Amino acid sequence: MVGSPFAAHRTAGKVAGIKFMIKVYVLAENTASNPNFSAEHGLSLYIETNRHKILFDSGQSDIFIRNAAFLRVNLSEVDIAVLSHGHYDHGGGLETFLEINPTASLYISRHAFGEFYHGTEKYIGLSEALKKNRRSILTENVLKIDNELTLCTCNDKKPSYPMDSSDLNIKTENGFEPDQFIHEQYLTVNDGNRKIIVSGCSHKGILNIMNWCNPDVFVGGFHFMKQEVSEKNALLDNASYILSSYQTVYYTCHCTGFEQYKYLKEKMDKKISYISSGEIITL
Repeated sequence: MVGSPFAAHRTAGKVAGIKFMIKVYVLAENTASNPNFSAEHGLSLYIETNRHKILFDSGQSDIFIRNAAFLRVNLSEVDIAVLSHGHYDHGGGLETFLEINPTASLYISRHAFGEFYHGTEKYIGLSEALKKNRRSILTENVLKIDNELTLCTCNDKKPSYPMDSSDLNIKTENGFEPDQFIHEQYLTVNDGNRKIIVSGCSHKGILNIMNWCNPDVFVGGFHFMKQEVSEKNALLDNASYILSSYQTVYYTCHCTGFEQYKYLKEKMDKKISYISSGEIITL
């Protein structure tokens, strides 16, 4: 969808006397904020903090690079790249990124190179070249990069809510099995006052992630896009009720689904917003 109804630049979390320095630039998403920006099924975010310039995911192609140019983001200055999980629509552009950026480290789960499929026919995994790249840092469980950034998988935590594989599978020696998403990781940004969680698709379940992490700000997909939107949807109703119970501001996108987002928006009001390619959020 081109021509999102949302403004190209938004500010959240303003407190008198405090200037927050975290900015999120949406480089690729399923929708575009205006015709100058490209859209695709995928996600890529550029995040500026007090200490770092971060590329979080790269979409499935090189449109994140073109959109970055429109936003005057210099990707060669990125010092840290993070891949949220091992699917092509989040990591398809990483090889191109590593070509234009000669120094950034790439943090990627060691489990991200499985044979991932949608159903049993469509391969949705990554290029093996990323695993062999000398700048790839293979992660597992919790990795504290510094006092500002931490990566975690929550693989050691028990889910309190159901986790739906949504016909996403991993091919093993025993055949196809439902993906348990042990390759998914979440970026925590701590600015000293707040905890910000950035997620790609929240395959382990947005309600589980909120229960485990309880952030002040959440940025990322909810993976509700396959939920049928009708007059009443019990799963979305329950999710909106539980999500609203947290003191969290949500910026969602991509796999949430735009119609599903609108359903949630009616119930969650100002607690939730949708972000599209070309938008900049100041947190």
